[in-house]
Amino acid sequence: MNPPVRTAAVIGAGFGGLALAIRLQSAGVQTTLFESRDKPGGRAYVWHDEGFTFDAGPTVITDPSALEELFALSGRKLSDYVELLPVAPFYRLCWEDGAVFDYANDQAAMDRQIAALNPADVEGYQRFLAYSRAVFREGYVKLGAVPFLNFRSMVQAGPQLARLGAWRSVYDAVSGFIRDEHLRQAFSFHSLLVGGSPFATSSIYALIHALEREWGVWFPRGGTGALVQAMVRLFQDLGGQLRLSAPVERIEVEAGRASAVRVGGERIAFDQVASNADVVHTYERLLGHVPRGAREAERLKSKRFSMSLFVIHFGLRRPQPQLVHHTVCFGPRYRELIQDIFQGDAIPDDFSLYLHAPCATDPSLAPPGCSTHYVLAPVPHLGNAPLDWDVEGPRLRDRILAYLERRYMPGLRDDLVTCRIFTPADFRDELGAHVGSAFSLEPVLTQSAWFRPHNRDDAIPNLYIVGAGTHPGAGVPGVVGSAKATAGLMLTEAPQ
Repeated sequence: MNPPVRTAAVIGAGFGGLALAIRLQSAGVQTTLFESRDKPGGRAYVWHDEGFTFDAGPTVITDPSALEELFALSGRKLSDYVELLPVAPFYRLCWEDGAVFDYANDQAAMDRQIAALNPADVEGYQRFLAYSRAVFREGYVKLGAVPFLNFRSMVQAGPQLARLGAWRSVYDAVSGFIRDEHLRQAFSFHSLLVGGSPFATSSIYALIHALEREWGVWFPRGGTGALVQAMVRLFQDLGGQLRLSAPVERIEVEAGRASAVRVGGERIAFDQVASNADVVHTYERLLGHVPRGAREAERLKSKRFSMSLFVIHFGLRRPQPQLVHHTVCFGPRYRELIQDIFQGDAIPDDFSLYLHAPCATDPSLAPPGCSTHYVLAPVPHLGNAPLDWDVEGPRLRDRILAYLERRYMPGLRDDLVTCRIFTPADFRDELGAHVGSAFSLEPVLTQSAWFRPHNRDDAIPNLYIVGAGTHPGAGVPGVVGSAKATAGLMLTEAPQ
C-alpha cells in the first residue's frame, strides 16, 4: 500500500511563492498555491491598458541560473517556457551636472568611462570588482540558499564575513577603492534595489555588482509577467493547483502545528503551510489568533523596514529612442536624499529616479509606434511619513513627469496616452505590506541571515516563510534563493 501523498499550502504567488511551489511539486508534494489577487506575481503584477503592457514590479533578472534550476528539477528547460533577452547596457546612470555612465558587462568600455572621470579609479575599480566577487562567493554562492535557523550557523559564518568587512556599509566599502563621487554612487546604489540604504546596508550586498557581472542583466520577452506565467505553467504542468482571488484568512493551528488554511470560510487541511505573504501580515493577520502569532507580529513591528516606492506607469504615443532599457536619474543630492528617504517624515523636495523603458529591448509591450514606461522614486514608508497619498500622489506625479519632460523625454505630457500611479498606501492595501514597505525588513547587518525571520518558524515546526522577509532577502535572486532554502527544510521534515 502506497503511503499518503504529502500536501502543502503556499500562501502568495509572488516569485518566492511560485519558486517554492515548483520545488515542492517537483519533489512529489501535492501543493496548492493561494493568491489573493486576480493574477499571480505578487509585486510582479501586470496591468494592460490601451494596448500597453505594464510590469508593476521587478524588471531586472540577474541570475537566470537560479530560474533554470527550477525548471531542470523536472527535466524541463526555462527556454521552452520563456525567452530571456540580454539588456545592454545594464543601466545608464545620469547626473544633473551632465555626467553619464553606461554600466555594462564590457570591461574595456567600463575602463574608458572610469578613466574619463578619474584615471586613478581604473585600478581601484579592479580591486573593488575582486572584492565584490569574493563577497559574492561567500554571501551568495555559499550562503544565499542556506537557512540560518540557529545562532551557531551565524557564528560559523562570522569569521569569513568579518574578514570581508561586513560591518561596513556598501558606500564605505566602495569608497575604500574608488575616489570619484560619481563612481562611488554608480557602484553603491545597488543596495536600493533590495530596499537598503547604501550608507547603512552591510557591504555584503556589494555582491550584487559581481552577480550582474557574472550572469548579466536580462529581461523576459513579453515582460516580467511572461516569466511569472512561465513559472505558473510549469507548476500546473507538474500537477500543482493555483487558486486566484483566494485570500487566506487565517492559518489554523492545532496541537502546536499548522493544520489548515481558511479561505472564503472554507477550511482546507494541509500537512505543511508556507507563507509568501508579508511577514508582519503573516503573523498579525493569519496567525494573530494564537499567542505565537501575536507575539511575533509585535516583535517584527519593532524592526526597521525598508523604504517605500512611488511608481508612475505611463504609455506614450511616440517611441523614445534616446532612452536605454534602464536609466538611473540621480538628483542633486545623494547621501542627504537617502537619509530623508529612510528617516524623514515627509516627501523630499528633490528625488532620484529609476526610469524603465522596456521597449528598448522588447517593442511588443506597446502598440506600434508607441512606448511603455514606468518611473519610480524611493520615498519614506508610512511608519515614518503617514501621508495622505490620495493628495500627495497626484502632486508628486506631476512634479516627476515635468522633471522627466525637462531632462529626458521632451514632449512627454503631450504624448501621454495612459497613466496610473502606485503609492505606499497601495503597497499596504494591495500587497499587505507593513507600513507600505516595498522590500520588507531593511537589509542591515542586524536584520540579515539569522537575525532575519527564519525560513522555518521557531515555534510551529511545520510553518515556513518564503520571500523578501526571510533569508536571504529581497530582489528576484533573493526570493528565489529563499525558496530553495525553505524547500530544503520542508522536504526533509519527517511526515506526521
